[in-house]
Amino acid sequence: MKYIGETHKKVIYHAFDFLIKNSKGMNRMKVGVIGLGNMGYPIAENILQAGHELVVYNRTASKADPLVAEGATQAMSPSEVAFRTDVVFTVLAGDQATEQVVFGEDGILNGLSKEGIHVAISTISVDCAKRLNEAHTEQGKHFISTTVLGRPDVAQSGNLHLIVAGPETARKKIAPILEVIGQDVFVMGEEPYLANVVKLGNNFLLVSMLEALSEAFIFAQKNGIEPQSFLDVISTFFGSPIYDNYGSIMVNEDFEPAGFKMSLGLKDTNLALEAAQEADASLPLAELAKEHFSKGIENGLEDLDWAALIKCIE
Repeated sequence: MKYIGETHKKVIYHAFDFLIKNSKGMNRMKVGVIGLGNMGYPIAENILQAGHELVVYNRTASKADPLVAEGATQAMSPSEVAFRTDVVFTVLAGDQATEQVVFGEDGILNGLSKEGIHVAISTISVDCAKRLNEAHTEQGKHFISTTVLGRPDVAQSGNLHLIVAGPETARKKIAPILEVIGQDVFVMGEEPYLANVVKLGNNFLLVSMLEALSEAFIFAQKNGIEPQSFLDVISTFFGSPIYDNYGSIMVNEDFEPAGFKMSLGLKDTNLALEAAQEADASLPLAELAKEHFSKGIENGLEDLDWAALIKCIE
């Protein structure tokens, strides 16, 4: 695994040999995963297949059946997951779902032991990450934001790019788990919300690329250029997997099943705009994408892949 850490200048380095060498020899960990959706399920499966003891919880209990058949334990509540494990991963849709499983009567905080670790993989707001960190710290527990880059197929292969922020001691403890779900780790610092800032910034950049790619395709097509021919040119010139992959989805109109739904694209765009407003930053491209996503959702496209943004501009 490639570990990209921090110095006082945020210089990139590729050194994490000590932890990786030692983590491979560690006893298996007790790990919980809450949320078995498109991303949570493959993450949980990789943890289980790596030999760790896995406890899972999902609101729709039947989604856990294949994992239970492979040896996982199914809990009846988030609190039970936390009580039975050393580290709990939440892979949920956003602020509301995450805070519900953390602060609810049967929530994580009621079950997590002292020095226990909660790792939020969800794309949540910066403010939510700050609230979660404060609540965990007050109880002597650890909160880490580990946002991820990659679609469900990347999660399945264990090759996610991980953006991690939180207390160093807790980060070291979860290193063996990160090793089996991702190919590299970018360490942002001690404050968990920093990982969420990077994730939202990355998603904003993706949205901007989708917006530009959609407009370029429409421009070319309305001037008589076949979409595939245009994609061949930009794939050669730009050499970007983003343009290659999403361009292919647009050309083939392969919007179902969605790797990332348009409704989630709007959610993340709104989160980026909220964080930008708080930081007194301007994101005019995000405002434009928000307008187009909103139009698509009004027209019933919310469950299509967010590359269907092109349908909102045509």
